[in-house]
Amino acid sequence: MPSTLELLEEHRLFGGWQQRYRHPSTALNCPMTFSIFLPGPKSDAPPPVLFFLAGLTCTDENFSAKSGAQRLAAELGIVLVMPDTSPRGENVANDEGYDLGQGAGFYLNATQAPWSDHYRMYDYLNEELPALIASNFNVSDRQAIMGHSMGGHGAIMLALRNPEKFTSASAFAPIVNPAEVPWGQKAFSSYLGEERQAWREYDSCWLMQQATTALPMLIDQGDSDQFLADQLHPERLEKIAQEKGFPLTVRIQPGYDHSYFFIASFVEDHLRFHAQHLLA
Repeated sequence: MPSTLELLEEHRLFGGWQQRYRHPSTALNCPMTFSIFLPGPKSDAPPPVLFFLAGLTCTDENFSAKSGAQRLAAELGIVLVMPDTSPRGENVANDEGYDLGQGAGFYLNATQAPWSDHYRMYDYLNEELPALIASNFNVSDRQAIMGHSMGGHGAIMLALRNPEKFTSASAFAPIVNPAEVPWGQKAFSSYLGEERQAWREYDSCWLMQQATTALPMLIDQGDSDQFLADQLHPERLEKIAQEKGFPLTVRIQPGYDHSYFFIASFVEDHLRFHAQHLLA
């Protein structure tokens, strides 16, 4: 394995391996970590890849430790890749708020100082990390993407902008209209400046309105989510999908909140959804 990858930890899990790596990132201009679950081989064919993007304040470790997704990934023969949410380090710009800076990269390419030196998560996820995975692990060229909250925004946005790269996309409690809600407006004005035209390129509602290629999408949203009314608004994306005949399924789950307990409850549905398309 090329020396750019430094193995930080490794655990046997459901017949496969849960690993964590550090590597120098050219897109982000700093070291980055990612977690990966490698299932035991199901056949001679290399397995497909499913990316999971985490939410505000999270790292690459939240999903691997809390979701329970590896059991089914092992059964289905799917590699799980869990990147960090943002660049990190002493030399990387930060903010005292939990919803800006390290832990809150919003999966975009920042254009404003001081963020533009490091905050290029869009390029990292669209180009650098998939190439790194492909060159270091035995995987197929089929990939899908999913995420939670800010990461749900990232997953749907990346899929809408690059439909040829993904077989499917899904999200738990995603921020679907960041240009029109407080979390997104704070992040976008800081990272991208006040020109709202630039914001649109990272807003899933706007992107779906422009989309000419559709790919299957699934959204789960808890109706007891404390952020539902102010920040999330899945009904806005659902309305656009219905108008355009876009293959989006939105499920409102009664009693569920914004936590990883919610994710763990429905992660099997999401993996089986992606498996239909990844393994087709």
